[in-house]
Amino acid sequence: MDPAPLTKSQERALIVGLILLAWALIVIFRLFTLQVWAHDDYVRLAHRQQENLQPVYAQRGSIYDRNGSLLAISLSSHILAVNPKRIPNKEIAAQLIARILNMNAARLQSSFETAARSRHHGGFFIVDTQVSDEEAASFKAMHLDWLEVRDGSVRSYPAGAVAAHVVGNVNGLGVGVAGVERKLNQELAGTPGSMRVERDAKQDSYNTEIVKAPVKGQNIGLTIDREIQYVAQQALRQAVLENHADHASLVAINPKTGEIIALENYPTYDPNEHLLPGEKPKGREDLAVVAPFEPGSVFKVVTVSAALETTRLTPDSPIDCGNGVLRMYSRVIHDSHPHGTLSVADVLAKSSNIGAIRIGMQVGNENLYNYIRRFGFGTRTGIELPAEAPGLVRPLKRWQPTTIGSVPMGHEVSVTSLQLAQMGSAIANGGYLVHPHIVAWRQTPDGDRQYVQHPAPVQILRPHTVDLMRAMMHRVLMPGGTASQLHVAGYAVAGKTGTAQIYDHEHKVYTHKYNASFMGFAPLSDPTILVVVTVSGTTGEAGFGGHAAGPVFEKVMQTALQRFGVTRDVPEDIEALLEKDREQALKDAKANGTEQDDVTMAEADGPLSDDELKEAQGESVSGATSDSDPDAPKVPNFVGKTVKDVMTEAAADGLDVDLSGSGLARLQTPQPGAALLPGEHIRVRFDR
Repeated sequence: MDPAPLTKSQERALIVGLILLAWALIVIFRLFTLQVWAHDDYVRLAHRQQENLQPVYAQRGSIYDRNGSLLAISLSSHILAVNPKRIPNKEIAAQLIARILNMNAARLQSSFETAARSRHHGGFFIVDTQVSDEEAASFKAMHLDWLEVRDGSVRSYPAGAVAAHVVGNVNGLGVGVAGVERKLNQELAGTPGSMRVERDAKQDSYNTEIVKAPVKGQNIGLTIDREIQYVAQQALRQAVLENHADHASLVAINPKTGEIIALENYPTYDPNEHLLPGEKPKGREDLAVVAPFEPGSVFKVVTVSAALETTRLTPDSPIDCGNGVLRMYSRVIHDSHPHGTLSVADVLAKSSNIGAIRIGMQVGNENLYNYIRRFGFGTRTGIELPAEAPGLVRPLKRWQPTTIGSVPMGHEVSVTSLQLAQMGSAIANGGYLVHPHIVAWRQTPDGDRQYVQHPAPVQILRPHTVDLMRAMMHRVLMPGGTASQLHVAGYAVAGKTGTAQIYDHEHKVYTHKYNASFMGFAPLSDPTILVVVTVSGTTGEAGFGGHAAGPVFEKVMQTALQRFGVTRDVPEDIEALLEKDREQALKDAKANGTEQDDVTMAEADGPLSDDELKEAQGESVSGATSDSDPDAPKVPNFVGKTVKDVMTEAAADGLDVDLSGSGLARLQTPQPGAALLPGEHIRVRFDR
């Protein structure tokens, strides 16, 4: 018997029941999917929302000087950063932040505006790296989306500006940008770790866990002495100010080991102070390492050394110095003081340009070039500092016929103060080319100091040559020498002066400013310290090498010898007699007008070109120079004269003139009365 048909109420109830059953099955299936099949995926999603990994920055290693004095250390701190491109009102933002941090609101606003336009900040500009706990709490309570407070560390430099160019500094992200901080950034930075942070629905953290512990960076020990650095800094500052110079640099080195004892520049900077957006990095360039220049007479050390080893010349050999004038092709070369015949030793002591050229001619192009390269010029020393310039030594195939009239006296070559220190060390240490270095040791966390092994010195000169050079360089500081006024109490000193007139590449003219240098070592019997000083942009006779750079040398050398406990090699009674003779000789020289100087002249086919300067620097760095003669004759007045009269007068005086136009002379360059540089043409324009 067939079942009775369902009533409409029963049909509706059955449909509802089926729907509910289907819904229940769907719910059960969904729950099964969530709880079983996709469980792990959703757990990962939940963890991703509730927790995340944050980097744990490693503490940066410290930097010490040779005596263990701290030069750089990292301290825990709060860092305040903003996104300048998201700040709605920069004036109000600057006032708000400045009020809490006690800063200059107008200057801060300007920084925000500059950073917002810059492509280099990437939406991240550090306002302050030393925010206190209270200040950090105030900023966090504001909940501003363009402002962020981070926990980190601040790099502190206890010595301030002392050794700033050696130590360098870090940027707002803690990355080294100069000096050892940049060169050894990877070693100093260490390895960052990671931390898991768990947050609730309100994104407040309730649990943290270190997943990977950070590894502290290495500590670095340097060879420099902070006290000698300070003396050098003050002496350079005084030299620049007293001589109205542009800048100065100094390198003090142990010539036997290559250890840099001091490396300073002036102007300098305080690495604790960060540059503001748009602010020029004044005083932050390590000139002793990155800025090559034409060295002038200091380079005669190379010329004479090469002569002693490749020719029959001895210190007593006579050299014809042409009474102060030498004609070479279209060039006329002058000595600052005329000399007839000088011995090789006197050529060095009196710094005769013509004598050096005559010696260079006997050495020959190839031998001279080889010895220049032997001394390390044209290549980087490899010191642990960034952006070192190699200098410039033209290959032989690019030497002009007149190059031999320039290179022997320190022109048509470009060197750094550091390279001059390397050169002088070879004379001081017995003939070995050392490798200047500034890192003494490294130390990993909880490890022992690992002293750095540096390349062994390479012999480049014979011992006999070195003995002769030391004796001749000692005469530079004796009466009649270009540095006879210099004196280091208790020690016999050897050295060489250099004064090179600077060429203005922008205006294509020689200026009346000089690069004044002095390179010397002591004690003469067993050289322990060598110091190179360069003061750039000096003027007048007081701006020559011995006068401008010499006093800096005296102060730093005296301090270094005493600080290292070097035994004096001149007894007090002998020193008193020598000092008396020196004072009398200086008085006689002044009275007779026979004081010596060492100005060199670069009447070459042309100064180093802009491209060659860039090649010498290894990068685009300004500051290379060229030279001329400060005692050059004066330009006559041709204005108002006829073409015939100008030609007759110029021929009688041996002057080179370039004439244009006709009629009477209306305009001339250089102006009447100006110093006429050797080989320079006088341009005269005529008009009716």
